[in-house]
Amino acid sequence: LFVMSEFTKGIFNVVKGSSFALAVIYTIGHICIAMTVVTVLTGASLWEAGLVALVEPTINGIWFYILHKTWTHFND
Repeated sequence: LFVMSEFTKGIFNVVKGSSFALAVIYTIGHICIAMTVVTVLTGASLWEAGLVALVEPTINGIWFYILHKTWTHFND
């Protein structure tokens, strides 16, 4: 039986209405999934897999920012 403490109730209330909190939780999940996939597929250490899991989404985020700025510039 899972009993929600005041802490966990508070966390759920923060996340429920916050896009930023949801994005943070999504990012943490993305990093964990990427680390697991890289480790399983390549046999890399968790350190190496963690590095890939942090660097690759960062580069994708920069790419998306540039793409979005360019897209809105030419479509406005």
